[in-house]
Amino acid sequence: MALADGAHAPSPAGAERGDALLVVADLDVEFSTDHGYVKVVEDVSFTVHAGERLALVGESGSGKTVTSLSLLQLLPPSGRVVGGSIRMEGRELVGLSERELRKVRGEEIAMIFQEPMTSLNPAYTVGNQIAGAVRHHLGVSRKAAWARAVEVLDVVGIPNAAFRAASYPHEFSGGMRQRAMIALAISCEPKLLIADEPTTALDVTIQAQVLEVLRDMTDELGLAVLFITHDLGVVADLCDRVVVMYAGQIVEQAEIVELYGQPKHPYTSALIEAIAELSGSDGRLQTIRGMTPAPWDMPQGCRFHPRCPHALDACAVGDPALVDLTGSRASRCIRSEELDLRRPR
Repeated sequence: MALADGAHAPSPAGAERGDALLVVADLDVEFSTDHGYVKVVEDVSFTVHAGERLALVGESGSGKTVTSLSLLQLLPPSGRVVGGSIRMEGRELVGLSERELRKVRGEEIAMIFQEPMTSLNPAYTVGNQIAGAVRHHLGVSRKAAWARAVEVLDVVGIPNAAFRAASYPHEFSGGMRQRAMIALAISCEPKLLIADEPTTALDVTIQAQVLEVLRDMTDELGLAVLFITHDLGVVADLCDRVVVMYAGQIVEQAEIVELYGQPKHPYTSALIEAIAELSGSDGRLQTIRGMTPAPWDMPQGCRFHPRCPHALDACAVGDPALVDLTGSRASRCIRSEELDLRRPR
């Protein structure tokens, strides 16, 4: 998409579809707590390819949001990356200065946060906030930046965008605010979009609309997306691959069709069973027994075994590795090959 006054943003694709865009390797993150420093993300590795939509899925406390904040070094003061690598197109992000990171944020990697009312400044109009980001990253004139703000608001489906650009965040509905956040995120045409639970606070109708906007935007612009959610049902029609996290570790990786068809980890299977259905069930909502363990009180062995209906005594011994299976699949379960976790139709 071209900017006004003849200026152009960088190409969003930067590399051919399928090239490695973001490579996270052996990421470890710890937080300072009353129990001392405890590791909340451990040995996390995944790759986001150009043009790909990758889901990072897990319950609250699984480490998915901390992982996403680590990518842009946006952890709170109590948190710190203590190991591993985060490379964007081959460039190491861990250890960059704040000045260097400001150029990465928004220009190369953009983020949509859970609650737009805490992310949008109530003192400025939506158009001014988008135009400010465009001027900062792309160095265009005020007129061109405002035209770009109106353009992206129109692209994400804000009615009468030229008029609504002069509105304040509180004058937008919840769904419109989330669309405005998407507009802000894509305004500088980044190569990677991180969407952290962008539909959590929305009703199902608005949720579907926001997901459709995300899908259309990424298809049109060639953006890669890292979609953070606790709901596997949301990602079925949006993402290409899924990374499942539990208690700070990755427990499974797979293509979306493979994951739904035959999960290889009991936790993934339990998440799929917990998806609410309108038909084909006995009317009872399935739940996962127990709670996600606290970072300072992790069980011995497999971290999921106290909640797992398939656990053996051997599951409580050692720390199972994330093992590569066939194709692009991986699972952190010693029974991956013997369990049949296919969901009954």
